Amino acid sequence: MENKQNGQLGGIMAGVLAYVFWGVLPIYWKLVTNVPPMEILAYRILWSFIFMLFLIVCLRKASMVFEETKAILLKPKTLIAIIVAAFLVTGNWFLFIYTVNSGHVTEASLGYYINPLVNVLLATVILKERLSRGEIIAVISATIGVLILTWHLGSVPWAAIGMAVTFSLYGLIKKLVPVSVWTGLTLETMIITPFALIYVLFFATNGLMQYPSNTNIILVGAGVVTAIPLLLFATAAKKISYTMVGFLQYIGPTLMLAIGVLLFKESFDHIQLFAFAFIWLALIIFTISHVYSAAKIKQLAAAAKQQS
Repeated sequence: MENKQNGQLGGIMAGVLAYVFWGVLPIYWKLVTNVPPMEILAYRILWSFIFMLFLIVCLRKASMVFEETKAILLKPKTLIAIIVAAFLVTGNWFLFIYTVNSGHVTEASLGYYINPLVNVLLATVILKERLSRGEIIAVISATIGVLILTWHLGSVPWAAIGMAVTFSLYGLIKKLVPVSVWTGLTLETMIITPFALIYVLFFATNGLMQYPSNTNIILVGAGVVTAIPLLLFATAAKKISYTMVGFLQYIGPTLMLAIGVLLFKESFDHIQLFAFAFIWLALIIFTISHVYSAAKIKQLAAAAKQQS
């Protein structure tokens, strides 16, 4: 029981760190607005793969990744799942970069506010996770907030919906596929790298790394800022419920919203504030619900220990 609780705590901490990282990422992409979104995406993929190779060698995980990769090649279903995950996360990256660099950080945050609702839907329908009363109330409150935001936007936010669906499906695959965090991310970036390299070499407006040195440094760093939160996210997805993964994700878009409004001076009126109040209320309800559940489990465990 104690090991399970420690594992869940570690998963929660990994999830929180991942979403904080993603929450401040718009600041990073704003540093390369002179680079077209498709080129940023290509460099993000290339340098993520190189960074993963560097990590697994430095941390002496290369032999483990190699052996696990050989085993995966003998399991077609697992291999297909990893390929699908690679394309899902690539699509998510492009939508995010395009939305942020076109001056719509608040819309990008809407995508990641919708994401947890998709997570909950997948958790209940596919994983058969049961929601507590508090979680149900939290989902309803968050849904109301997202619907108000969508209505206020005046049109269907396809980019936001696309980001939500692609990342939710990606997270579901990460939870279900029995592959280590290191092997999974290495293979995902490796699968997409040839496409990224072809694009940079033959279709990009500039040649390979033909930008000023400061821009090149940021593009190289894209691999680091991509791989680290994905490793943390994959760790969280395997250790905690998918419903909890979904609600932790509200950390990211809340930070994005604050950055969009306070730093990049994007509009934020009273209707948006009203909508976000429902979302923040959902977070509070969800947190209280889990604190209460954790305390109850701890009491039951202590009672069982005394009886034994």
